[in-house]
Amino acid sequence: MLTKKEVNKIRDALSSCKRPIFFFDDDPDGLASFLLLYRYIKEGRGFPVKTRPKITKTIFAKKVEEYEADCVFILDVAMVDQDFVDEVKVPIYWIDHHEMQDVQGVNYFNSLKNGGNVPTSALCWQVVQDERAGDLWIAVVGCIGDWYVPSYAEILQQNYPGLLPDDADAPEKALFETEFGELVKAFSFIMKGSTNDVRQLIKIMTRIDEPYEILGQHTPAGKYIYKHYKKIKEEYDKLLQKALKTKPKNNLVTFKYIAAKISLTKDLSNELLYRFKDKVIVLAREKSGDMRCSIRSPKNIDVLKKMHKAMQGVEGYYGGHHQACGASINQHDFKKFIKQLQEELN
Repeated sequence: MLTKKEVNKIRDALSSCKRPIFFFDDDPDGLASFLLLYRYIKEGRGFPVKTRPKITKTIFAKKVEEYEADCVFILDVAMVDQDFVDEVKVPIYWIDHHEMQDVQGVNYFNSLKNGGNVPTSALCWQVVQDERAGDLWIAVVGCIGDWYVPSYAEILQQNYPGLLPDDADAPEKALFETEFGELVKAFSFIMKGSTNDVRQLIKIMTRIDEPYEILGQHTPAGKYIYKHYKKIKEEYDKLLQKALKTKPKNNLVTFKYIAAKISLTKDLSNELLYRFKDKVIVLAREKSGDMRCSIRSPKNIDVLKKMHKAMQGVEGYYGGHHQACGASINQHDFKKFIKQLQEELN
């Protein structure tokens, strides 16, 4: 978690800026982190980081300049290029929980500094909770979407009985056995679609006050979000049924698919881990000559450590957490990667 000094530093930065720009990961944790900070100050503009979890000079420095931002917030993004920091002439606040990075010239807040790994949305909740108590549900969505059940989930259970039952004390149970899991998926599916659609959906989310606006479709804004969720879910369910027919090879489940428009690898890999409980999951989407992978493992396997050797001699990159990471692998090297990963798991 953040120290009191760190919380105050972020609050001061938020309160003093007029045109902040937010770059955030395109998953429930990243989206929730953005919503928490944006709703706290109601200023600025958000941009999801969709291609890879890295802030580069080429793409993102231009966005800072075009928006004439006076402050940059980077949320739940694993990597930041030094070139980006050197190019941008305004303060940068990077809030994250991935492996620690050595980048100079940024205000860097990482839960690993303080001896723990909690989602970025939990860190952002620390910052805004005193003034935005009603946004607790957003913080819990971000946390559970990142496979972490925070202690304050109990408050949500009291405020919305039945949405997240008391016995949903494990993230996988909350995600796949409760109505709250639908809400997490809705957050994830907001990030799927055309750039214009995603921008519109995010804008609408900044104005949603409580979860049943979406799940119960109680408002026009909630109906709009839910309609998009159901549209993406139809495609998701088709892929899930195909993936469930995959036969594990020893302790590894590998599923490849082709999708022209949207990526569902993160969501599918999480659910496959739940369904194939003791297996390592490699879900790979073919795109532009690469295999875009989401890799998951049970708690007794440090798949990130296994990736160090599995990627040797393989063209591509990877990164993430000990039980959940992503990778982009040249299509021609994919069989080699799977073979080396299998050897490491054995």
